[in-house]
Amino acid sequence: MRHIATLLALLAISLPVLSQQIQRSSNPQGVQIRGNTDLRAQQETATAVTAGEANVARNTAGAVSGGTQIQGNTKVKAEQKNVTATAVGKNSAAGNEVGVIGGK
Repeated sequence: MRHIATLLALLAISLPVLSQQIQRSSNPQGVQIRGNTDLRAQQETATAVTAGEANVARNTAGAVSGGTQIQGNTKVKAEQKNVTATAVGKNSAAGNEVGVIGGK
C-alpha cells in the first residue's frame, strides 16, 4: 500500500512536467539550442571561387544554420585570417561568414 501511495505521489508531481509543450523549430531540419552554448571556430588561408550563373562562393568559420532557435547563455568566438570569396557571373554571390548563427 505504501508503494502505491508513493507511486501516485510521484506521478502527481511529475505529470505537469510531462505535459509541458516543447518549442520546436518550424524547419524539420532545424537546430534548437537551450543555453550554455559555446561555439568557437578558426579558419585560416581559405579561398572560395564560383563562376557561372546563380552560384554562391562562401567561407564560413563557425555556423549553426537551418531553422535556428537559441535561448540562454550563447557565446561565439570565430576568427578568419587570409580568407577570400570570389563570384563571377550573373546572379552569383560571394561571402565570408565568420560566426554565423542562422545564415541563408
